[in-house]
Amino acid sequence: MAELVHPARALWWLFEPVHALTYFSPEGRAAYEAAGLRGYWRGYFAGRSAPLGAVDATPVIAAFFNFAPGMVERALPDVWQRATPEAALTARIDGAAGALERLLTGVKPELIHCSVELLERAVDGLDCGGRVLAAANAALPRPEGSLARLWHATTVLREHRGDGHVSALLTEGLDGCEALVVRAALDGRREQLQPHRGWTDQEWDAAAARLTARGWLTPDGTLAPEGRQRHQALEAATDLAAARVWSGFHRAELDQLAAALTPISTACRADLPALNPIGLPDN
Repeated sequence: MAELVHPARALWWLFEPVHALTYFSPEGRAAYEAAGLRGYWRGYFAGRSAPLGAVDATPVIAAFFNFAPGMVERALPDVWQRATPEAALTARIDGAAGALERLLTGVKPELIHCSVELLERAVDGLDCGGRVLAAANAALPRPEGSLARLWHATTVLREHRGDGHVSALLTEGLDGCEALVVRAALDGRREQLQPHRGWTDQEWDAAAARLTARGWLTPDGTLAPEGRQRHQALEAATDLAAARVWSGFHRAELDQLAAALTPISTACRADLPALNPIGLPDN
């Protein structure tokens, strides 16, 4: 029997690829470089943390959660000597809108309009209490242009879900590195996740040892039955934390949003690297 997917998770699967263009598209990279943020990670940390202002590494380590502190500290606060938060925000929205303009030429404008209308309605209904990244993004002025508005709305919603996911991880007693080790035990992508988040072999192996001692992992590094059960629980908690905003929509409206977003999401996902660390299912 096919596993039932929570509506909040099914919608996340659709809007996450739209948001993720900012990290992987050539338009995004070019916009960050034009702003003075040369190098992938400078653009990433500046663009994603810019809604918080010219902060140093400490709040970003806390909010981003699964990056090694040293990796964040190499970028922040140095990036603010290269570009202001305002310049980084302009670069990320320009890059994202440029990528969407290229990718969505075959998508009917009415589907884009419908997606924007319903996603912005969701954003307007969000409770961002306890969700720092979501609140900071939601407080930004709504950009002009349907494509920029589409990207901004998906970004607020994915950071809202991400903030809730961090809370679920903490409730299960996981730290940032341990969360990645669990993820790698599920999909076997340590060689991708570890370097993209900056953890050393020593740190990673120590995290795996802690998880083994607590019953999450078997001695050979695979997910133990208890670990699988607890992982399912934290994913369910993430869905629950993201679900409240969608309770204000009728089922027909959710179906309408999913139908409008599907061709948009499909076009965006095709432009993402086949191997990436953003956590979407393979199919």
